[in-house]
Amino acid sequence: MNISKNAILFIIFLVLALFYTTVYTVNEGEQALLLRLGTIETDAGGMPVVEGPGLHFKIPLITQANIFDTRLQTLDIKSSRIVTAEQKDVMVDYYVKWRINDLALYYTRTGGDPQQANLLLEQQLNDGLRAQFGRRTISEVVSDDRATIMDTLGKQANDTAQRLGIKVVDVRIKRIDLPAEVSSAVFERMRAERERVATEHRSTGKANAEGIRANADADVTVIVATASAQAAAIRAQGDGQAAKIYADAYSKDADFFAFLRSLQAYKAVFSKPQNNLLVLKPDGQFFKYFNSLGTAAAAAPAKK
Repeated sequence: MNISKNAILFIIFLVLALFYTTVYTVNEGEQALLLRLGTIETDAGGMPVVEGPGLHFKIPLITQANIFDTRLQTLDIKSSRIVTAEQKDVMVDYYVKWRINDLALYYTRTGGDPQQANLLLEQQLNDGLRAQFGRRTISEVVSDDRATIMDTLGKQANDTAQRLGIKVVDVRIKRIDLPAEVSSAVFERMRAERERVATEHRSTGKANAEGIRANADADVTVIVATASAQAAAIRAQGDGQAAKIYADAYSKDADFFAFLRSLQAYKAVFSKPQNNLLVLKPDGQFFKYFNSLGTAAAAAPAKK
């Protein structure tokens, strides 16, 4: 009984193992290359057998299914040192987008190793970059020629990639920079040049400011002198008109004018308590109207 039970379990295990080694699944974005005893399996037409996404079967222990990712792959290359036409070193960061185009050829040339494919592509692209940068200056590679360089690199890389069974979709330069040991010297020269230009601008600004200030001071002097002259002329004209008015008023009634002026003098003197002490002769000219009024008042009863 136990022997029968163990035999059944053994048969089930063999069936599961056989099923596991016979059935394989290819996911979306992947392809499977079949190898029979280590050699790429071909169909009746001599074409390599490549399976797409889905559930597939193979002969166990004889056929091997190698599954590869056929989606876009990214090769990111950082700090590649390139020499320009000016014999200046620059550090170039760029990336490459590629995918497997011919799975059998890709497996044959690279052994199915993406790192090997990346290494071969990087060598080809670095050679192309050196050739393109060696014919251009720094200013040219960072301007409109940058797009031309990327197009040329893409075509050259694609020629190499076809021999590897892959297709280069895009090549893009991310950054072009000077090496660290050169950047500091360049920045120092740029800083010195900017400081020289700034000093020149400051000197020119100070000179212009002094000229503007001198012109403004001269204009102020002229304006003040002109205004003073006009004010003096207007004041003289006003004084002349005032004197004429006084003369006309005096000529109409000299006695009344003299009396009015005396009243104004009295008001000016006696309106200030601190100045109300005067030492004058009683019969002086200042009090002549008081004296004349007193004389008139004393003479009035006598007439009656």
